[in-house]
Amino acid sequence: MHLAQVCLLLLGVLQVSGAPDADEIKYLPGLPKQPSFKHYSGYLSVADNKHLHYWFVESQKDPAGGPVVLWLNGGPGCSSLDGLLTEHGPFLVRNQSASLFNPTDIANVLYLESPAGVGFSYSDDKKYATNDTEVATNNYLALKEFFRLFPEFSKNEFFLTGESYGGIYIPTLAEIVMEDSSINLQGIAVGNGLSSYELNDNSLVYFAYYHGLLGTSLWNDLQTFCCKDGACNFYDNQDVNCSTSLTTVQVIVYQSGLNMYNLYAPCAGGFLVPIDLHRTFFHTGGPSIVCLPTFFRRFYFSAHKKETGTGLEQLEKLRGVVSLLKSSRLDPPCTNSTPSTLYLNNPQVKSALHISPGALDWVICSAEVNLNYNRLFMDVKKQYLKLLGALKYRVLVYNGDVDMACNFLGDEWFVESLQQEVQVQRRPWIYFNGETQQIGGFVKEFTNIAFLTVKGSGHMVPTDKPIAAFTMFSRFITKQPY
Repeated sequence: MHLAQVCLLLLGVLQVSGAPDADEIKYLPGLPKQPSFKHYSGYLSVADNKHLHYWFVESQKDPAGGPVVLWLNGGPGCSSLDGLLTEHGPFLVRNQSASLFNPTDIANVLYLESPAGVGFSYSDDKKYATNDTEVATNNYLALKEFFRLFPEFSKNEFFLTGESYGGIYIPTLAEIVMEDSSINLQGIAVGNGLSSYELNDNSLVYFAYYHGLLGTSLWNDLQTFCCKDGACNFYDNQDVNCSTSLTTVQVIVYQSGLNMYNLYAPCAGGFLVPIDLHRTFFHTGGPSIVCLPTFFRRFYFSAHKKETGTGLEQLEKLRGVVSLLKSSRLDPPCTNSTPSTLYLNNPQVKSALHISPGALDWVICSAEVNLNYNRLFMDVKKQYLKLLGALKYRVLVYNGDVDMACNFLGDEWFVESLQQEVQVQRRPWIYFNGETQQIGGFVKEFTNIAFLTVKGSGHMVPTDKPIAAFTMFSRFITKQPY
C-alpha cells in the first residue's frame, strides 16, 4: 500500500490520550536496581480502533544522538516482548523476576506488539483477523504515532529489524516507510526470516539430509519422485510418492523430538511422545497449543485440501475452537515461555507497564491471531528490489545456521536470487570473545545488502550467541564492515 493510501487513515488516529510522561516506567518490579536510562510502555492507536502496545527503551550511551531501532518478532501472532525479555535485553527474565542483562547498548529500541491481539495489544471490537497488508499499514501508523509522541527522536537515524515472520513484516513495512521523507530510514535487518515459502521449503529438505537427519534410502526416494532433470521441487510437487516422502521428512524434522529452532540444542521440557500427524491439541490453562509450524502447516493443509478437503475442514475446526477459547496459547515447540508469562501477567508488572484493562492476558503467541491470519505474500522479492533500487538503504539478512524453522540455505538462495552485484566474496567474519578472536560465521556482501550466518546459532540468534549478535548488530547500525 502506498503512502497516499494510508495518509487518510492517519486522520483518524491523531487524537491519542496520554503522553510520553504518562507512559514512562517509573518502577519495574523484580529489578534489584532500577535502571539509569528511561524506558516507556503504553499504546499507539492505529486504524479501526486498534491499540498496539509498545515498550520503548532509550539508549544508555547516547539517547539523543543514537539511532532508533524497531524490533518485531514473528509468528504471525508472537509478541515482540519475547525479543526484549529473552533475546537482546536490556532485561532478561529468569523465573518470575527481571534482572539487568545488557548494561551497554548502542541504540534506542522500540518493541512493538503487533498485530492487535498479540501480547497486550488489543482491538476495541475484539476482532483479530488480519493480513499482511493491514499489518504493514498499522505498523506504519504506529510509527507515525510514536514519532508524534516522541518528536525528539524524529530526526534520528531509523532502522527496521525483526526475525522469523518478521521476514514478511519488515520489508512490507519498509516499502511504506521509504516513501515517507519525515522518517529517517537508513536500513533493515532480518534474522532467520521467512523470505520465500518456496525457497524455505525446498532448502529445508537439503538442510535435513546434509545434517544427517534423513538417511540414504529416503534421500534416494526424494531424488526419484521429487526431482527431474537435475531440479527438485519439494514445495508444491503433485507426485503422490513425492508427497509421501515429504511427509516422512516433516515427521522427522518436526515430530521426532528435535528442536526445530536449534538442531543441536535440547528441547525445553524434554522429549514428548510424537503426536499423530493428523491431530492438534488445544489447552486452556495448560502448557500450550501444539500447532503446526509454517512449513508443515502450509504443506499439510494444501495437500489435504487438494486430496480430500479434510485439511481445510480441520483448519476451520481449529479456528472455531480458538474463537471460543480466547486465552488459548500457541507456544513455539521446545521453548519455555513460562518465566515471561508469569512475570508479565503479574498485576504489579502490568500496572508498571500501564497495561489497558482491555488487553488479554499476555501469552508468547496468540493462537487466535495465527489461525485467522491471511498470508498474502508468498515471497518479498519485490519489496527487497524496491529497497535496493533506491541505492541508499543498508540491508542485512542474517541466519543462525542450525535453525530448521527458517533455515540459512533458503535465505541465502533468496538473497542470491536478487542478483545484486557482489562487492565482497563469501568469507568468515570475526568477533572478539574476551581477548580471543573467534569466527562468528560467514558473510557475503553485495551492493547495499549482505547475507550473514551466525555459526552455531539457532532461530533466536541473540539468545544463542549474544556476543556475536551484538557485534553483528553494532557493525550493521554503525555501517561498518562485517
